[in-house]
Amino acid sequence: MEILIKPLVTEKMTIQGEKLNRYGFIVDRRANKIEIKAAVEKQYGVTVSDVNTVNYHGKRKSRYTKAGLLTGRANHFKKAYVTLAGDDKIDFYSNI
Repeated sequence: MEILIKPLVTEKMTIQGEKLNRYGFIVDRRANKIEIKAAVEKQYGVTVSDVNTVNYHGKRKSRYTKAGLLTGRANHFKKAYVTLAGDDKIDFYSNI
């Protein structure tokens, strides 16, 4: 199971990373906090002090087209907010 799917690189998470040393990730919906902590520590070589998770339920979407009304649903997903200990940092922009 791939636990970390992608990092959250938004303006809000960048500010939290600078001020609170907190980073966000989209993670597998079946992953628990212990698995998320181990995956972040292994992949980025940092020490994690705290993990908070949020489950998002996909919203219903509809749009009007020539063919008529199309309805669907956005995907469910899970976010993890990881707080690092000490002076550890994660640099998402180094690979650009």
